[in-house]
Amino acid sequence: MRSKAVWGYGDDFMRACRSELTIKACELQSSSIAVAEESGKIVGVAQVKINGSEADLLKLFVEPMMLRGGVGTRLLRWASSQAKSMGARRLVIEADPEAAPFYRRMGAKDCGFSPSGSIPGRMLPRLVIELKQV
Repeated sequence: MRSKAVWGYGDDFMRACRSELTIKACELQSSSIAVAEESGKIVGVAQVKINGSEADLLKLFVEPMMLRGGVGTRLLRWASSQAKSMGARRLVIEADPEAAPFYRRMGAKDCGFSPSGSIPGRMLPRLVIELKQV
C-alpha cells in the first residue's frame, strides 16, 4: 500500500484499492509472484498471470524508499521473462497513471485504457510489451 500512497492518493482512495492491491491465497496457484529483497527486507513484488498468448502484469510495487534504484526494472524483467517462458507473446499492463512513464521507458507501448477495478469511472493507461520469441 505504501508504494501506491507515494503518488499522493488520499485515505479514501487507498481504502477503495486495498482489495485489488492485495495478493490473495488463491492467486498463489494461478499466477507467478516474485519478491525483491535487499538486506533481508522486502523491497518489491511483481505478479504475472498467463492468459493464453498474453500475460497480465497484475502487480508491480516497489518500496517508496527504493524507487529509482533498479528494483522495478529487475521485477519487470523477471515478469517479462516469466511470461515469455510460459508461452506469452505480450505482457499487458494496466498501469497507475503515475507509473506509466516507467513502463514506457522500459519499452511498453500505449494501447488504450482500461477501467479501474477499484474506482468507478477511473480509467488506467493500458500498455503492452511485445515479448520477442526466439
